[in-house]
Amino acid sequence: MKFVLTLLLGFLFGSILIATQAYSWFRIQEMFHFDSFHMYGVLFSAIATAALSLFIIKKFKIKTISGQKVVLEPKKLEWKANIIGGLLFGIGWGLTGACSAPLYVLMGMHYKIGISLFLGAMTGVVLFGLVDKKIPK
Repeated sequence: MKFVLTLLLGFLFGSILIATQAYSWFRIQEMFHFDSFHMYGVLFSAIATAALSLFIIKKFKIKTISGQKVVLEPKKLEWKANIIGGLLFGIGWGLTGACSAPLYVLMGMHYKIGISLFLGAMTGVVLFGLVDKKIPK
C-alpha cells in the first residue's frame, strides 16, 4: 500500500512539474534573469502549500502513514554550510537549468540531457558522502 501511495504521489508531483513547466530550462533562465514571475509563482505556491500542510498536520495532530506522531524539530543553523551549499546548488541550477526534482521529469520525457544531469547529481551525492565523513562537526 505504501509503495502504491508513494508511486501515485510521485506521478502527481511529476504531472504538476510538467503542467507548470518547472522542468523547462527556458522558464528557469527567465527566473534567474528576472524576466518572468512564472517560476517565482510556482515556488511561492509550493511554500504556501507546505506551510498550510504543516499547519494542518500540527492542528489536527495527523500521524504518518505508519501511525507515528509527526515530530518537527528545528535544525541548527550553520551559516557556512548553508551559504556554501546554497551557492553550489544555485550555480548548478543556473548552469544546467534543472534542480533535483525536474531531473526525473527530464528523464521521463526522454530528454537526453536529463540522464547526464542525473549522473552529475549522483556523482555530487557520492562526493558529498565521501567528504562529509571527513568534515569536523
